[in-house]
Amino acid sequence: MTDVGIRVVRAAYTAETVTVYQAYVPQVAGAFVAPFSRNRMTWIKPSFGWMMHRSGWAAKPGQERVLAIEIIRDGFEWALAHSCLSHYQPGTHDSPQAWAARRDASPLHIQWDPDRSLTGERLARRAIQVGSWSAQPIGTSH
Repeated sequence: MTDVGIRVVRAAYTAETVTVYQAYVPQVAGAFVAPFSRNRMTWIKPSFGWMMHRSGWAAKPGQERVLAIEIIRDGFEWALAHSCLSHYQPGTHDSPQAWAARRDASPLHIQWDPDRSLTGERLARRAIQVGSWSAQPIGTSH
């Protein structure tokens, strides 16, 4: 978690935690009650600027509340170590088939999207987001 390179995880963090962001409907914010569901695809984003851009600055329906969620750093690092890119990328994967096998075996997926400044300006660097496409809670086997 440094500030060097185009694809580097940039996040607010301590030795024990990493802060990630997610947008929710107002009913979920602060309590994780219905309509929150662990069976729904969700992406967490360490970049506040990217989260605000993605949620339309908390104006898109269903994304009116942006939460800063402090998660255990070991868990975040586990997620990165057990994730797969959400798309095939030549040079990163040996073949489309090798990527598909890794994707299917990975409990989490990552995407690198254009990062945004706090004024909404598109930045040259990329922002990571980590998502789960399964109903399995993060940190459990498939």
